[in-house]
Amino acid sequence: MKVTLVSRSGREFIKGGLELHDSATVADLQEAIYKRTKKFYPSRQRLTLPVPSGSKERPVVLSYNKSLKDYCDGNQNNITVVFKDLGPQVSYRTLFFFEYLGPLVLYPIFYYFPVYKFFGYEGKRVIHPVQTYALYYWCFHYFKRIMETFFVHHFSHATSPLSNVFRNCAYYWTFGSYIAYYVNHPLYTPVSDLQMKIGFGFGLVCQLANFYCHIILKNLRSPDGSGGYQIPRGFVFNIVTCANYTTEIYQWLGFNIATQTVAGYVFLVVATSIMTNWALAKHRRLKKLFDGKEGRPKYPRRWVILPPFL
Repeated sequence: MKVTLVSRSGREFIKGGLELHDSATVADLQEAIYKRTKKFYPSRQRLTLPVPSGSKERPVVLSYNKSLKDYCDGNQNNITVVFKDLGPQVSYRTLFFFEYLGPLVLYPIFYYFPVYKFFGYEGKRVIHPVQTYALYYWCFHYFKRIMETFFVHHFSHATSPLSNVFRNCAYYWTFGSYIAYYVNHPLYTPVSDLQMKIGFGFGLVCQLANFYCHIILKNLRSPDGSGGYQIPRGFVFNIVTCANYTTEIYQWLGFNIATQTVAGYVFLVVATSIMTNWALAKHRRLKKLFDGKEGRPKYPRRWVILPPFL
């Protein structure tokens, strides 16, 4: 089988194309490209079928575990494939580890070390109980997220663009420092003892619920990450499409009830906006896939992310 590789502009990517055996898979093609180029390793490649000129349809992305013949139209001995360089890639575990490591390390610095001297505060600092509990809550959350990254999550894609490491780290590390600065500030005024207990108690329940939601999502996938989309069921998923995002939002609401800072609520609003966009997209996708037609199950009526608001 001859494979002609072209760029999105139509230029030939590898002169003369590639010759592969008739039973070759997309993964075999990716390895052949890597051997010829020595730069574009498989996770950096995006291979699609050509789209007719003027067509508004999205290109068909080639799945690595399928045979190339599955994508041939008519002539089984020739196929044209469009190559796109996705740029340098990192594994999702690497991405998540570094974005969560920052807040986990930076927050205790504001609690344990005299950093406020650099901001002009020379007086003696009194540490309130709520600040200590906030430290434990914060560190538990991000330690949990790192452990989930390595031992719970199964990722739909093996890698992410390297640029996302810098973007995500900027987001998490900046907000982590922003919140830590104000919660541990020498002039911080604590809330009442009752409000602190309600906030941390509610938040801790949501953290545990969030962990259980991730276990449910993990069990929807096969160990190799294949299997496609399924309807999540059980626990909060019987009410909300994206229960993992719901419990994530409410656990930060609990933290903010207990600590009561503008920085914390700014983070909550920004994070809620981001997760709501993700949830709306996933909700639409699941409703489209499970439309009740041609033997497919119909997606049940559910809230998207924030009952009773959305």
